[in-house]
Amino acid sequence: MAAFRYRQFKVYHDAKRFRKQVINLTQKLLKHRAYDLADQIRRASLSVVLNIAEGSSKKSDIDFARFLEISTGSTNEVTASFDIAHDEGIISDDDLKLIEAEAEKILNQLGGFIKMLRSNKNDRASAKILQNTQNTPLTEPVDC
Repeated sequence: MAAFRYRQFKVYHDAKRFRKQVINLTQKLLKHRAYDLADQIRRASLSVVLNIAEGSSKKSDIDFARFLEISTGSTNEVTASFDIAHDEGIISDDDLKLIEAEAEKILNQLGGFIKMLRSNKNDRASAKILQNTQNTPLTEPVDC
């Protein structure tokens, strides 16, 4: 298995971009002294990215899918936390809508990737991904 295989997956790169957006938005929480909530959101957004990376090193598709499910849960944790911040008047409607839209993109990618990994019909798709990660460096991440 190729080292650092996670770098080949589009969802990994999109999750990193999502994390940057989350970090920027948590600045508003810090201004309102919502330190615990900001810290929790930051840790959950890091979990999204790191579980994609850790799962990609697993030997089976089932194990990889389990880590992607953890990323899914962490993505939902981020949005739920921002929903709380919204209820407390810390972030605006527009801020919440932006985070939810970006989170939905991540969730859709993770869901499709999990479905592919768990499917019995994924032989060609898995072979393509594994071939790209093991033999040929990609110039663009694989779209999953």
